[in-house]
Amino acid sequence: MSAFKNKSRRQFLIETAGSAATLGMVSAFGGISSAQAASFPDHNMDVVVGTRAGGGADRALRAVSSVWKDYLNTNFEPAYFPGASGRVAYEVYMGKRDPDCYNLLFGNMGPELLNWVVKKPTFNLDDFMYFGRVDTDPCCVFVKADSKYRTIDDLVAEGKKRKLNVGTSRMAHPASVGILAVGEKTGAQFNLIPLSGGKNTVAGAVTGEMDFSVLTSGSVIAAGEAVRTLLVFNDENVMAAKLNNAPTMNDHFGTDIPPLLSARAFGIHVAAVNKYPDRFALLQETFKKSVQDPAFAPAFKKAKGTPEYINYGGIEECRKYAEEITELGARFKSMLSGKA
Repeated sequence: MSAFKNKSRRQFLIETAGSAATLGMVSAFGGISSAQAASFPDHNMDVVVGTRAGGGADRALRAVSSVWKDYLNTNFEPAYFPGASGRVAYEVYMGKRDPDCYNLLFGNMGPELLNWVVKKPTFNLDDFMYFGRVDTDPCCVFVKADSKYRTIDDLVAEGKKRKLNVGTSRMAHPASVGILAVGEKTGAQFNLIPLSGGKNTVAGAVTGEMDFSVLTSGSVIAAGEAVRTLLVFNDENVMAAKLNNAPTMNDHFGTDIPPLLSARAFGIHVAAVNKYPDRFALLQETFKKSVQDPAFAPAFKKAKGTPEYINYGGIEECRKYAEEITELGARFKSMLSGKA
C-alpha cells in the first residue's frame, strides 16, 4: 500500500498524478490551451459506484453531478456494482474501464480503504487515486431513544461486564474502527455484527436486536427521535444540536485518533492522469467549483445529505485521510476481518 505511506506532498503528487496536473502548473477551466483539453469532454462521463442505486453515495453523486454537469457541459452516467463492501466496483473500474478521464469512480473512502487493509485487491493500489472529496460525515455511537444506556460511560461500564453486540453497516468501516478504539482505551468488550447498510444498522439499535450501533452521523440524524447519540468520532461535534450534544472521542477519553469519516469522493486511474494531464486539470478545477457553488448545498440537502458536512477536498486531503484511516485500521485488522 505504498500510495498511502507517509510522503511529502510534492513527492506524492508527482509520483501519483503527474506534476503538471496536480501541482497547478496547468491553468484550468478557461485557461487550458491544449487541443486535447479543448474538446474534453465531448461525450458523457461514466461513473462506477460501489453501492446500490438510491443509497447515500448515489444521492451524493447525483447532487454534485447536477452542478458539475453545467461546468463540464456534459452529463454523468452512473453504473452500480454493489457487492463485497464495494470491492466489486473497484475491480470493475480498474480492470474494465478505460483510463481516459471519462471514466471515474465514486465511493465512500473510509469503508472502501479499510477493505484494502483487510484484503488486498487484485490491482495495484498505486494505479488508483482519489482526487475529489465531497463531504466528511463523521461516525458515531448511538442507541434507541429509550435505551437504559444514557451516556457512553454507561455503555463502557456494561461492556466491562459482558461483551456487547454492536450493529455496524459493514465490518470494515470507520465506525467499526471507532468502537474498537473505545474498547482498546477502556477495556470494554464489543462484538461487531455487520447488518448490511445504514437502514439495517439503525433498525438493529431501534429494535433492540443490538445493544447499540455505530454508523455515520448523517444517517443517525435522518433517523430523528428514534435514536440517541452517545459519542462522535470527530474533532468537533458539528451537528451537536441534532446529535444529543454527544461528546467527541478524543475530548471524552483523552485519545488522539484522527476523525473517522465516511468521506465520499471521486477516484481515477493514475494512468489517465499521466496520459491526459490537461483533462485531469479541468476535472479538478471544475469539481472544486461545483462543490463550492452555492447551488450545491440545496441540491445536497434535497438528496437527504447534511449540508453542514459538505467539505471539499483535493488530492492532498484525500491522501492524508487515506494514510490515517489505513494506519488505524491496520491496528484492528484481525477484528475487522472477523478473525479475532
